[in-house]
Amino acid sequence: SPGAKMGCSTFIKVMMILFNLAIFLSGGTLLGVGIWVKVDGESFLKIFGALSSSILQVVHVSYLLIAIGAILLVIGFLGCYGAQKESKCLLMMFFSVVLIIFIAEVVAAVVALVFTGLAETLLTGLVTPLLKEKYGVNETFTDIWNVTMTKVHCCGLNNYTDFNNSYFYETHHSYPRQCCDMLEPCNSTLAAQKDVEGCFKQILEEIKTNAGVAGGVAAGIAALEIAAMAVSMYLYCQLDKK
Repeated sequence: SPGAKMGCSTFIKVMMILFNLAIFLSGGTLLGVGIWVKVDGESFLKIFGALSSSILQVVHVSYLLIAIGAILLVIGFLGCYGAQKESKCLLMMFFSVVLIIFIAEVVAAVVALVFTGLAETLLTGLVTPLLKEKYGVNETFTDIWNVTMTKVHCCGLNNYTDFNNSYFYETHHSYPRQCCDMLEPCNSTLAAQKDVEGCFKQILEEIKTNAGVAGGVAAGIAALEIAAMAVSMYLYCQLDKK
């Protein structure tokens, strides 16, 4: 009956508005956190310093949060306002943005599976020079790595050789004590004997352990995106009938 159809359409419209309002608020929160990290990175580090995200640089984290927050704000606004105003143009824009993100996620997942080795090489190429230059020089960077190496029981990114020709080694004539199971002085003989694993391998193990959870979350997000696209297309088609 037309009444039931109208009721169903109104229900879907209200759900679409509420769903996108939640996305909009999440985007605003992430954007706020991102700006805070960008402006006040020091205090952010002190609070979240022990996290393994510390291997990334804080500035990059802030840009990522700002970008994700901004995208969520745009998606939330388009979906919410488009459903409220029954605007075909905004609903189509919403559908297009979500579709682009969905395709990007699928491509990223495929790339992650295919190029894990490449990512390892890339990370080694980026982080190892940072360790050589900044460890023992930059206090925040050094503290983060010390906490990470102590908690994860690891040394450098690959192993103790990451500190060869580094500022720290040239200054102290020894490796960080985490490379020798906290024994000092940590010379090359003891470091080779103890053979403490690199943090990358340890973090990779941690990632693999949590891969199931990450996969479940990714599948959930993908399902939400498909649902959002289906609902926006349904509302778009309903407007075509009017």
